[in-house]
Amino acid sequence: MTNILKYFFQGLLVFIPIGITVLLFFKLFQFFESLFSFAGFTSSSVLNTLISVAILIAFIILLGLLASSFVFKQLFSFLEEKLEHMPLIKHIYSPIKDFMNAFMGNKKRFTKPVLVLTNPLVNIQEIGFITQDDLSEWDIKDKIAVYLPLSYSLSGKLIIVPKEFVSPLNADGSEAMKFIVSGGVTDVDKD
Repeated sequence: MTNILKYFFQGLLVFIPIGITVLLFFKLFQFFESLFSFAGFTSSSVLNTLISVAILIAFIILLGLLASSFVFKQLFSFLEEKLEHMPLIKHIYSPIKDFMNAFMGNKKRFTKPVLVLTNPLVNIQEIGFITQDDLSEWDIKDKIAVYLPLSYSLSGKLIIVPKEFVSPLNADGSEAMKFIVSGGVTDVDKD
């Protein structure tokens, strides 16, 4: 049964990014195809489809080219700054952006796996990740912020814990995350 769950979650890790990519590609294709059908450049649906695919590929290449240009980066930074200051939207956009950057961006956050003593009376420990070493902005001294992911979920909880209750784990952040999210059933690579 544990192998079935392991394979299911590994399948999800493969399927979700591919599925979202295919869905976005399909939606963009439908958009461009509807433009050509509306304009009526050709009466052949096959030719409209081929033109739509060619334009979609050219659009994606152009987007990639623009994304690497200085001007586009400045424009994106400007738009991002505006989104982060808009009422209501900032409460949705900023956490999603930060969460995505924590996993995939240049500012990866889940790189310091630790073992946290969460119940000293019975010596219960949980695996988590240090997200902030310094909480002085909150007037909190001698404590750190540790994120404890939940098994079989993308959610978790943030705890503030004394530094002496935390010990570093000799593990890669991604391996520790896989171990936690799988509920401890995945094998840990020792590379």
